[in-house]
Amino acid sequence: MAEPQSTRLKLNYKRTMLIGFAFFGILLLWQVYDTWCPPFLTDIFARQIYGVSSKVLKEVNPQGNLDVQWIVGIIMACDNLAALILLPIFGSLSDRTKTPIGKRMPYILVGTFVSALAFPFIPVLFHFHQVGGMIAMMAIVLIFMMIYRNPAVSLMPDITPKPLRARANGIINIMGYFGGAFAAVLAIFLAASKYIEATDELRNFWIIELPFLIASVLMVISALILFFTIRENKLAKELKDEMEAGEQLAAVENPITDDAPMTKANRRMLLAILGAEFLWFMADNALGTYISNYVEYYLHAPSVGLLIILGGVASVFGFATAGRIADKIGRKWTISLGLGISIVALVIMCFVKPSETVTEKNGIMYHAFPVLLYVVWIVKGYGMALVHNCSFPMVVELCSNQKIGKFTGYYYASSMAAQTITPVLLGFIFKASKKWNAMPIYCTILLVCSCAVFVFLVKNIKAKKVANARGLEAIDGD
Repeated sequence: MAEPQSTRLKLNYKRTMLIGFAFFGILLLWQVYDTWCPPFLTDIFARQIYGVSSKVLKEVNPQGNLDVQWIVGIIMACDNLAALILLPIFGSLSDRTKTPIGKRMPYILVGTFVSALAFPFIPVLFHFHQVGGMIAMMAIVLIFMMIYRNPAVSLMPDITPKPLRARANGIINIMGYFGGAFAAVLAIFLAASKYIEATDELRNFWIIELPFLIASVLMVISALILFFTIRENKLAKELKDEMEAGEQLAAVENPITDDAPMTKANRRMLLAILGAEFLWFMADNALGTYISNYVEYYLHAPSVGLLIILGGVASVFGFATAGRIADKIGRKWTISLGLGISIVALVIMCFVKPSETVTEKNGIMYHAFPVLLYVVWIVKGYGMALVHNCSFPMVVELCSNQKIGKFTGYYYASSMAAQTITPVLLGFIFKASKKWNAMPIYCTILLVCSCAVFVFLVKNIKAKKVANARGLEAIDGD
């Protein structure tokens, strides 16, 4: 008797890890960008509006740095607005691209090399107080990252059958978080506060330049590893039968075909997932955008580097376990569990306050980092890893293999719309409330709404079980 078709689908861990180098570069750049750029913008707008650095402003007018956050939010949101437009365009365009090196690789290479070339100029222009040049360089970097990001993320589902994508996405995200963790290590030794808190005469330019320079070099290396190890066209031919088998085992209410329009049931599922995703990205991006300023200007504590590393370690554990949890309870309840865990973490964060313990370091007075915030970031990191691990596979589950870039664009359009709105909205909330701890309250409300949408509007359709390679077979070559 012929072997059941489902047993022939086996996740190739080695190939999946190599694809993960694309995500390594994405999260590395994003973490450096989110860690350093908000303090840069706060300092530069403090000078523009109040005529003094953010360090001096913190001493003479404690509310001053809080009042400029709405401007910081607008600048940080502009890249997301560009992404909202560009990601779906380049996703659909890459679906239709045919070249000797594949349909995604040309976008990955061009986007990586231009972004890597421009990225180190952001701190250079900040150092010389060139606000217009700095913002323009940020725009160039992020526009070319949009060219890169959608095709890079689409590469995994291109060559991974549908039932295996949750586990594959966990591996991809773990690789990405290695990039984020590396950026966090840089933040410990080259903290923005060491530069920001120094007087103009004592500011060491290399403290802020090295993270950007190192990130650029590693991005180029990761793209080259991807280019020389993943042969798109060859893999597309070799995996044709497996991809077709995956279609038959997909966790969808109605079967997917290339030519037929999307069914009402599948469309409802897609819209519900994207709606919930919009809300949880509103919360998550608000935290990512403002955590450096929250720690610097509210907690008066040193670098967020260790915080990010601990959150990253918890996220890696979440990505490593999410696929197995989803196999047992389904992707819907795995995401709902992750949202519930994250809500608990943010409720705790509402009670975090500046430490009463003060220490001096290099002539600068710091409050001790609140231990409770470490706990919050660990719990949130694990919870949101469950969410992010399963949500993208649920979206591309609802399309054929010929439209992965387009549906990846839908996924990112929802997330980028949220990330366009949330920094500005929270910035205005800061300005109106005059309270930094408005952030965890704002994020908790959004996650509760997201969880409600997901629980009540998304159906739990479990993928049929498939066999995974084990031992040496799991790391076998292509």
